[in-house]
Amino acid sequence: MGAAENKTLMRHLFTEVAKGNSRPFVDALADDVRWTIIGSTAWSGTYSGKEAVLADLLRPVNGQLMGRNIIAANRFVAEDDLVVVEAQGRNTTKAGVRYHNAYCWVCRLTDGKLVELTEYADTQLIASALRAPD
Repeated sequence: MGAAENKTLMRHLFTEVAKGNSRPFVDALADDVRWTIIGSTAWSGTYSGKEAVLADLLRPVNGQLMGRNIIAANRFVAEDDLVVVEAQGRNTTKAGVRYHNAYCWVCRLTDGKLVELTEYADTQLIASALRAPD
């Protein structure tokens, strides 16, 4: 797939995420995906493999949120196998803390699958709004 196809795929995935449907995004994760969160928070680091991403990152974060994790993308930039996505979260934790994080993800795709994702976000918000992972 080229840059245009990758951009179209990412636009579709985030259209669904904005509606609270994360299934297409999860399905697009490669089995050997590497998801890196920058910074020095308890959540920062690299999660290697789809099962680790789900078990150690996505489920624990989603478990702290009221309702579905809503993130709306507002910009996509694509070149070769990379798509950069800027997005805004619209969430509240179960503790009642507003969690409207701003994100920039640099995503590398291969054959329609996300194989690498580097997440840039408001790490102070992550540290203050979310409990550390177990």
